[in-house]
Amino acid sequence: MIIAKVTGSIVSTTKAEKLKGKKLLIITPLDMKTIEEDGKPIVAIDTVGSGVGEVVLVVSGSSARQTEITNGVPVDAAIVGVVDQIEIEGSLTFKKGGE
Repeated sequence: MIIAKVTGSIVSTTKAEKLKGKKLLIITPLDMKTIEEDGKPIVAIDTVGSGVGEVVLVVSGSSARQTEITNGVPVDAAIVGVVDQIEIEGSLTFKKGGE
């Protein structure tokens, strides 16, 4: 599982039948300590109603196909949670809303 920031969206009118009606977002992996970008953007299917600018939890590979929305769907990455805060070794590195 990784954390990432939602940086955009994908619109595809022609796609595999099992992807129809699914929300596709562009996510960029983040370093958990610095909350800086840490990797190339990828496309993930949204299972929790997240949006651009949010920090999210992402699973990949076969784990991405283990939700009700993605069961049997050809996906390699799925957003499975919206992050409220991250604390590492007693230090708060991220809090939703920037407080």
